[in-house]
Amino acid sequence: MPSIPDGCRVIHLNLVARHGTRAPTKKRIKELDRLAIRLEALINEAKQSLKSDSLKKIPSWIKGWESRWKGRTKGGELTSEGEEELYNLATRVKERFQDLFDDEYHPDVYSIRATQVSRASASAVAFGLGLLSGKGKLGPGNNRAFSVLSESRASDICLRFFDSCETYKAYRKRKEPDVQKQKEPILEHVTAALVNRYHLNFTTQDVSSLWFLCKQEASLLNITNQACGLFNEAEVYFLEWTDDLEGFVLKGYGESINYRMGLPLLKDVVQSMEEAIIAKKENHPDGTYEKARLRFAHAETVVPFSCLLGLFLEGSDFEKIQREEALDLPPMPPHGRNWKGSVVAPFAGNNMLVLYQCPGKTSDDSTSEGQNNSYFIQVLHNELPVSMPGCGNKDFCPFEEFKEKIVKPHLKHDYDMICKIKPPVAREEPATFGSKVSGFFTGLFSQKGYRVASAENVKTEL
Repeated sequence: MPSIPDGCRVIHLNLVARHGTRAPTKKRIKELDRLAIRLEALINEAKQSLKSDSLKKIPSWIKGWESRWKGRTKGGELTSEGEEELYNLATRVKERFQDLFDDEYHPDVYSIRATQVSRASASAVAFGLGLLSGKGKLGPGNNRAFSVLSESRASDICLRFFDSCETYKAYRKRKEPDVQKQKEPILEHVTAALVNRYHLNFTTQDVSSLWFLCKQEASLLNITNQACGLFNEAEVYFLEWTDDLEGFVLKGYGESINYRMGLPLLKDVVQSMEEAIIAKKENHPDGTYEKARLRFAHAETVVPFSCLLGLFLEGSDFEKIQREEALDLPPMPPHGRNWKGSVVAPFAGNNMLVLYQCPGKTSDDSTSEGQNNSYFIQVLHNELPVSMPGCGNKDFCPFEEFKEKIVKPHLKHDYDMICKIKPPVAREEPATFGSKVSGFFTGLFSQKGYRVASAENVKTEL
């Protein structure tokens, strides 16, 4: 991992972050309520048809289980853990880039933006509290007030571009049933394994809900010995793959509309850096130009933005994207894969684009003439430097090269043009997908010695 050359200093920071850990949404709360009713019915059915030895195989927690969120009519809000995630992120960012955040706070110098969804704006507030802790006169913590800007949900094409993109909404509606079909063979195999193991007549919907419950218990309650304990390690790997498949197809590289609709955000990021460079060239004094643009949104924002940067691709996939060719689905276990939802966009997941000013020429690469040769970009994903395929797999890239190789190919598209409804084009799906999957599991699921799912396996839902 290359270090930042001596003499380089940070002059601007762009942050695109997902909100922190949230409570289940209303839709998911209802699903868990239905699951409680189903589990009670399965237990009663088992009591009538099973012998005592078989009944002993049923995990004790299932008997009388009720959802922790039973009776709640609202959901999706930022949890206290989510608040801490963003507050702590801010303190780390402030510590890491001390010189950048030593100016007096002004909303035009440190711009904080969020969507109009409460968990995103609450995340922005938690981050702001961490960033400006001790810098004001409010209360015992010496806090200070700060501004959080939001666009209307109906017109926010920078952070909620997916809400206004009719082409994307039509694609997703059309594609969701296909994704469910692709997940079905795995759910069927896991369901058969659980029925055999616990002698309860689970359906694939039951298993899908139990897998969701496992992720909720692990991430929100730190419980991994109940729903998560139903699955062995192989089953966890395959269920995680189904989540990653869904994220890839419906939010990621599965179709170019997924990320091209994020163009307004990419343009906003580049524009903010260009303005910082102009301010530096014209010797504007500190405190008179923007030093950080800090944005708080959703997985549906962070994932497309990561794709626009070309992150988490396999092998030659970046060249395929440049040629606008379709990409293969993420490899199935036991093969490794770069595309993992728990890495790409976990709760509080983020991309930071750090703009550096470096003295003279600090790269062997030939870039275009001009003073911009002394400006470089480093991309941090979840606070770690990440290589950019479009920049020779470097994580420290000349700004002009970043614009030419990574940004410019996307600019031939226009948000308004790509987001207008066009006649759908039929695409063929591999006819043998289900049979390929079916033949793959039987041996894997029958292997012995798998461990119970761990919190690390299931910590985060995309």
